[in-house]
Amino acid sequence: MSVTQFLNVIVLWVHLFSAVLFVGGSFFMWLVIVPASHLITSDESERTRIVGKIARSFGNLTNPLIVVLVVTGLYNATWYLPSANGLLEYPGTLLLAKAILVSLLLLLIYVHNVYFGKRIIQLARESKLDELKALRKTSSIVSAANLTLMLLILLLSTMMQLPP
Repeated sequence: MSVTQFLNVIVLWVHLFSAVLFVGGSFFMWLVIVPASHLITSDESERTRIVGKIARSFGNLTNPLIVVLVVTGLYNATWYLPSANGLLEYPGTLLLAKAILVSLLLLLIYVHNVYFGKRIIQLARESKLDELKALRKTSSIVSAANLTLMLLILLLSTMMQLPP
């Protein structure tokens, strides 16, 4: 195995491991943490604070993971693009679509974290439960969109491994 092949294996492994943590953790939050919070307490403010603290801890992990995913993803993208014209041919077209979805995902993640996350915690602290429920509905739609984008990115990544 050459040094380049070894580096490619290491970068790919780091990328895949980071994706597992990021995507798996996101689905764990959505499918386990949020539903389980209803079992812990019926007090909406307290439940929101609990989920908010867990989400903040997860955010401390995901921010570095996103950086790692973008950097290693750019490195891995070079395998599919022998030239700039490669974006117009398979699998470059899938790579271009993936880049667009990743950009949209990053935008939604940061909009969600900066606006919804902080506002939801604030409304819970102030016990403004009607506003909290309304904002949480919109936040859930954005979260569902994020998870859908993650699945689409994984699908495109898988498709890129198939022969033309």
